Amino acid sequence: MQFQYSKFAVALLSAGILSSPAIANANDSNELEELRALVQELSQKVKIIERKDEINEEAAVAAKKEAPVVKASANGFGLESADGKNSIKFSGLLQADYRSYQDGANDVRNRTNTRAGSLDANGFHDANDTALLRRIRPTIQGTLFGKYDFRFTPEFAGGSASAVDAYIDARLDPAFKIRAGKYKPFVGLERLQGGSDIKFVERSYVTNAILPNRDVGVSVYGDVFGDKLSYAVGVNNGVVDGGNATTGNEFDGSKEVTARLFATPFKDDANALSGLGFGIAGTYTNIDGERNLDFTNTSAADATRNGLPSYLTDGQQTFFRYGSASVADGKRSRITPQASYYYGPLGLITEYARVNQDVSLLTNTTSNAPSVIAANSSKTLSHDAWQVAVSYLLTGEDASFRGVKPKNNFDIDKGGWGAWELVARYSEINLDSDTFKNKNTGSFSTGTYANLSESAKSAKSWTAGVNWYLNQNAKVQLNYSHTSFDGGAGIGITAVNAAGTNIRDRQSENALLARFQVAF
Repeated sequence: MQFQYSKFAVALLSAGILSSPAIANANDSNELEELRALVQELSQKVKIIERKDEINEEAAVAAKKEAPVVKASANGFGLESADGKNSIKFSGLLQADYRSYQDGANDVRNRTNTRAGSLDANGFHDANDTALLRRIRPTIQGTLFGKYDFRFTPEFAGGSASAVDAYIDARLDPAFKIRAGKYKPFVGLERLQGGSDIKFVERSYVTNAILPNRDVGVSVYGDVFGDKLSYAVGVNNGVVDGGNATTGNEFDGSKEVTARLFATPFKDDANALSGLGFGIAGTYTNIDGERNLDFTNTSAADATRNGLPSYLTDGQQTFFRYGSASVADGKRSRITPQASYYYGPLGLITEYARVNQDVSLLTNTTSNAPSVIAANSSKTLSHDAWQVAVSYLLTGEDASFRGVKPKNNFDIDKGGWGAWELVARYSEINLDSDTFKNKNTGSFSTGTYANLSESAKSAKSWTAGVNWYLNQNAKVQLNYSHTSFDGGAGIGITAVNAAGTNIRDRQSENALLARFQVAF
């Protein structure tokens, strides 16, 4: 359009100049001046139109720069400002599980008969096959001003709603970031893997039994030395072993300090060590569990408010719980060395965790009088767990700490079969033998922190499985887990004798765990 206007103006002007002698002969000079004035007027209008076009083009470019960008991909859906500094993203995770038990028991003892149901001679209830929704987690996350991130993830599985993650991040510098809210404390290696990325249907004893799950607090973290060393230091409310804090007020005023260092010194090297990472983390607090809690009646208080945990098997059956008279009463510290290694299709994670917990016994636990700490009942108990987990991608994809993106997605028409991965893990947990003994007499029958006829001293689990990644968003998992126990079952319902000789091992658990997962 601009070229056409210019061409027209030039034509008129040329016509006026070339014909001026003839016009001069035919008309007077006034007509010639009028014609020249008309040409100049038209030329000025053309320039105005050209400038308007330039302004419109500049406005269109400016509007395009300010228009939000709509994004939709396998990683989620969202909106982003044109400069990329502000965004909001919607994603989700859905896991449908099935658990089948060839052998195994659900420990429902220490409850009233009306709540326990049909029990065998040792006070157990058979573990029942079940289908369930393990995780239902929609997520809203985003960024403000290019530096401040937020994440909110509710959990709808388990018959109730709760906030799994609810935190904000300030990325002030790669070496200095701040996270506040409810989040995974920077402690366990396997715990820091996303729920959609874990290689097994359930995490190991290190992660689920000893180390914290999620807590409320604030952490400072970052990467230094060319991103080859990451650090984190935090102050949180504190949770029991494997605990997941609520977002409400803390019942105990003490705080838990967490710290972690993790190094990947060869990450930029083109050799077999580039996928090696190792580190150490720990927690420390001083906790006094609440007393006068009723754990037996149907209106039972929150069982974690005594400051002590229960422990679960691979098949998510309780195999250990403290006695109703036990209460956390002092220091709690955890330490966990950890390492991972990835090389081509091979992946490896190994962790060890140890917790030291001061525990005491209460008196008057069955009467209306206030409970007090029994004299000479305080003891520091030490429990530990460890795991070694190996994975191997048969279809040749590179293993990583995150998920797997198949070279060829599953597609019958095109002949794609997705990615196939074999996994194997050994994990065990060992309870301090003093947990089941009287501190002063060494007897197994009285004044113990946990009953040996009801709780096992150790659990050892072998797990093998296969993962089928249909694409980067859909995965099918199948695990077979065998767990053996040390102690945990009395002969009949006879009380434990002083030497503990009438105790036998709890029946082994053999469980088949299956999962179908969709994550985006």
